[in-house]
Amino acid sequence: MKIYTKSGDQGDTSLIGGQRVPKSHDKVEAYGTVDELNSFIGILRDMPSNQKRQNIFQHIQENLFVIGSLLAADVNNKPSYLPELQESDVLQLEQQIDEMDAKLPAMKNFILPGGHPDVSQCHLARAVCRRAERAVVSLQTQEQIDPAIIKYLNRLSDYLFVLARYIGQELGVEEIPWKPRSK
Repeated sequence: MKIYTKSGDQGDTSLIGGQRVPKSHDKVEAYGTVDELNSFIGILRDMPSNQKRQNIFQHIQENLFVIGSLLAADVNNKPSYLPELQESDVLQLEQQIDEMDAKLPAMKNFILPGGHPDVSQCHLARAVCRRAERAVVSLQTQEQIDPAIIKYLNRLSDYLFVLARYIGQELGVEEIPWKPRSK
């Protein structure tokens, strides 16, 4: 399979199903941001502190490919072979969140991202996940989007936030609360 086709050299691309759209199209922005998020999840997966979480990260990455393919499909000519997200995918994230959260101290303030490169990478992935979610919500104003996509991205950002705190706890990193300035 040839990597370059030259078909996008004029600034457009093909959706799954054949329709061509500008590379600046909201669909391309949405699935492109999901692709970026998938790369950040790959960074998290590769960190030594996450070796025991390989299975969950692989599952997340596979789900992000599902989301990307659904977003990249022409809504008027969507192939039937495309995979779908399952409710169990969201439930898996919720289970992981609950297990980690049960071992964390209660939050009394917002916390500043950081304290260790692994924690910071997790917060960065969370921020990209939120951007992907916003892009998909924006796209939803133009076309029908599977509600499971937005639900999954929303839950994934929650997972990444709790994971950042959990990794920090594993590494002995002190959380720094945000203390707003007084007027």
